[in-house]
Amino acid sequence: MEDVEQYDLVGIGTGPTNLSLAALAEPVPNFSARFLDARAEFRWHPGMMVPDAELQVSYLKDLVTTVDPTSRFSFLNYLAENGRLFRALIANRDRCTRQEFEQYYRWVARQLSSLRWNLPVREVRLHRNRLEAVSGRTRYSTGSLVLGTGRTPALPGFAEPLQGPTVLHGSDLLHVAPKVRGKDVLVVGGGQSGAEVVNHFLGQNTALPGRLTWISSRAGFQPLDDSPFTNEWFAPDYVDHFHQLPAGRRAELLRRQRLASDGITESLLETIYRRLYQLDFLAGAPLQHRLLTGRRVIGLERDGDRLVAAVHDQDLVRQEVHTADVVVFCTGYRSGLPDCVAPLADRLLNSSGELEVNRDYSLEWDGPADVRLYVQNMSEPTHGVADPNLSLAAWRSAQILNAATGRKVYRVDHETSTTAWDGSRPSSGAVPPESLPTVRSS
Repeated sequence: MEDVEQYDLVGIGTGPTNLSLAALAEPVPNFSARFLDARAEFRWHPGMMVPDAELQVSYLKDLVTTVDPTSRFSFLNYLAENGRLFRALIANRDRCTRQEFEQYYRWVARQLSSLRWNLPVREVRLHRNRLEAVSGRTRYSTGSLVLGTGRTPALPGFAEPLQGPTVLHGSDLLHVAPKVRGKDVLVVGGGQSGAEVVNHFLGQNTALPGRLTWISSRAGFQPLDDSPFTNEWFAPDYVDHFHQLPAGRRAELLRRQRLASDGITESLLETIYRRLYQLDFLAGAPLQHRLLTGRRVIGLERDGDRLVAAVHDQDLVRQEVHTADVVVFCTGYRSGLPDCVAPLADRLLNSSGELEVNRDYSLEWDGPADVRLYVQNMSEPTHGVADPNLSLAAWRSAQILNAATGRKVYRVDHETSTTAWDGSRPSSGAVPPESLPTVRSS
């Protein structure tokens, strides 16, 4: 016999996005939430936690601060509680390492009573006008279910049969720990993760590859666009504007805005360039390197102990062959419904097989109007370039929480951008304090 537990909100997956939602929900009175995760504890991209890798956003864009700066779950409070606030402010300025941010996430996770670990969800189903997440012998029943299972590594299909100790996705770098000393290594992908993998290999003084080839499909190894007006694409005002645009225009904008989220930080580019200069002219290290742009890897085969990559040169419109001992694909991540939602998939996907995400991050479906599924990190086509990014995690969670409670628990609509996106109102000028809603309602 299965047990049934009733909650106002149930979350599946507890990465940074649902951790933000759990932290914001914790102090809300008369509201019950439960978050289920298959893992034994909170971990944040452990396979890519290379030393000194930095956040690409300010640490103020943490789990709570942008909607509730007074929350005890803020990153600044974490620093203060752990006796390192002043030293961190001096050392980090406005950024910090991903390692320190994971420590902060784990610190928050330990304090939240709504989190449950080692509970994989087998199935999500509709039962008597309630959604049920089934895990083990328990059915977690709710009217608001939030999918926060994260994105999955996007390894090219031709590489999947070869996946193992010498062919891997960058997200498994530290798990697999490929042996590269004196080997021919090929890194595929010209974004931030590709640069971090390259920098990791270059930093191993006693275990340098013999030859390192880095391939990017872009015109160059291009920097992150971190300029002020570009950063307004990561502001709430822009999400409102973007969501109302036609689908074709949204897709075009996302292509044009890619370097705002997936460019390489200037500091990392400088580090790699200086390291290659040192190896070439000062260290006398036996490392050959080739940095190739405008190319796509279109195939991979094994030939004895070697790997053979077919590469298309987009500039000269020709095919090349590159051999390697180890190939690391830094080719991004895919969004999609987790397997446990398969029983409802036909009711959630439109005729084109796509999700239709409403402004409040709920999914369009044919179920009861008061029963809603929300998504975290699955809305880039409808909500913009900021969706997979940490910048709006707290704001998005507050949007979901407000919708799930049916009241304005957190203020989410008072911020304005310098850019007047739709031209319908001035974007300058402060909002009078008396016009702001309270942070929480009782």
